Amino acid sequence: MTAPDLAPPRTVGGVVAVWVVAALAAVAVGVLAPVEDRALWMPIALGACVVVAFVVQLAVGRSRGFIQRVAASALGALLVMGLIGVGFALSALIAA
Repeated sequence: MTAPDLAPPRTVGGVVAVWVVAALAAVAVGVLAPVEDRALWMPIALGACVVVAFVVQLAVGRSRGFIQRVAASALGALLVMGLIGVGFALSALIAA
């Protein structure tokens, strides 16, 4: 028999951790990939972030709100990577 959670653990940290991973991945793609290949590598990095989101939320071990947490992680990663990608695209236009 299991006891109910009296004070459930905070799950915001897992969502924010995926956003940080997305920011690091976007910066790594922007710095390491050639300008013409950045559009190819960004979706690959986003796919890796979605996998990281599933792993992080499964590691939390709570089933309540799982879909919402994974969705928030993936959507936030998409927005973070999109903003950083726009920054790199503008810098490529200015440098050209």
